Amino acid sequence: MNRETIPSIHFYDQDFVDLYDRSWVWIDEAWKQGTAENGFTGSYVSYVNQKTFNLFNCCMSSLFLNYSNQTYSPFEMLDFFYSKQEEDGAIRCDYSVEDGKPVLTKENPQGVVLPLLAYVEYYFFHKIGNKKRLKEVVPYLEKHMEWLKENFMQENGLFAVPVAACMSGNIPREKTVYPVDFNAVVALNALYLSNIGTILNDKEMAFRNSRIFFSLKTRINNLMWDSDAKHYLDLDSDGHRLPLKLLSSYWTMLAEIPNDEKAAYMIAGLKDEKLFGSDNPFPSVSMDSPCFREDVEGYCGAVIPLNTYAVVKGLEKYGEFVYARECAIRHLYFILDTLNPDEDKIGEVWEAYLPTKEGVPSSGGMENFPAKKFLPQVCLVTITLMIENIIGLDISLPRKTVDWKVPSLEMMGIEKLSLKRNLITILSNKNTRGWEIRLESEKLYYFTIEIIDENKKKTLPIPSGKCSMLIDKL
Repeated sequence: MNRETIPSIHFYDQDFVDLYDRSWVWIDEAWKQGTAENGFTGSYVSYVNQKTFNLFNCCMSSLFLNYSNQTYSPFEMLDFFYSKQEEDGAIRCDYSVEDGKPVLTKENPQGVVLPLLAYVEYYFFHKIGNKKRLKEVVPYLEKHMEWLKENFMQENGLFAVPVAACMSGNIPREKTVYPVDFNAVVALNALYLSNIGTILNDKEMAFRNSRIFFSLKTRINNLMWDSDAKHYLDLDSDGHRLPLKLLSSYWTMLAEIPNDEKAAYMIAGLKDEKLFGSDNPFPSVSMDSPCFREDVEGYCGAVIPLNTYAVVKGLEKYGEFVYARECAIRHLYFILDTLNPDEDKIGEVWEAYLPTKEGVPSSGGMENFPAKKFLPQVCLVTITLMIENIIGLDISLPRKTVDWKVPSLEMMGIEKLSLKRNLITILSNKNTRGWEIRLESEKLYYFTIEIIDENKKKTLPIPSGKCSMLIDKL
């Protein structure tokens, strides 16, 4: 790996910086080339005991690979799945690493999985800025959505899928027919398909998917919201709400489904020490659930980095940036504690963590769980949340904007982050003149700094070359 090609981060806690740097080393070590036998023409992030290319894991990986300045392409993994799309629009969850054929199971006979492709492609567009790619992938995205509707949408307007499609491990969801997380992610997919239609100036596409989104949003709110539990719940075959409170229900917030009142109840649940307010945010089931144990078995109460990512991003949508940042930092400290144990032990990063103390859950009878160095999830926190929530950068290449939001100024920033063919550096430091932000760029872009504690917000055009600004002068 050429370390010079990866953006560098600065943060007041050097352990965070070291973990970020090590994450890219792990990615380099796990970077593999496809074979003629499996038909994967590009490269991908592998992991221990990998037997299939999993669509969901590849979507997760792409959310941090786009910060590699194109050193590790995030596109090739998803393009493999587009190449496998069937005539009716089906894209299966798993394809064999050996021969590239679909891997279907008794638990999930159609190989359906949480559909995140539109969300990820929209994300690509703003981080990497390739409008041509959006035009090329839209036919695949729309056909896939039609396949989902044709095969899984029921008369009540909700989607019924096997719980295996939700990748929730051994959480007891045997009676679930309408999973709240799957329905929320389909709504999320429709929302971002509509946004992509707007970007491409395709009003018909935007309207068509917006209608799907609002129809599903209405049904989730009417049928899945429980006013007593103050939570969205799975439904059984008769449409009755099931009592288990799942953290994956918070996909609804990322999909902008709750109104402000419902969102306030859900945020309160995250902070409640009897529900999801554990020291390590957040357990996969509420701590008052019958299946929750402090010594966690499998997914039942485990802290899964993916879930933390989804909750943090959902909190952002409802103006809870400071709390979201705090949760990301707390989770990262637990990852560090397990990687660097005090005793004379060798540390590791894992697929899952305990909610109330350092360490990882037991397997709970699940094969290869928790997986060591499971990068598709771990790096969502150590890279994506590190840049976007802990440092606080929000980048849109098409708009030529970089927004930097922080609760208060600290010594931190990023160096040599690629905005297409423009490398930028943004660093804050304190000197005799006060807090100063140093900026360097090869081309013009627009920079917004927001310091929440001081109620300061300013947008400035940043010219090519080097410049600086004093916060006291804003």
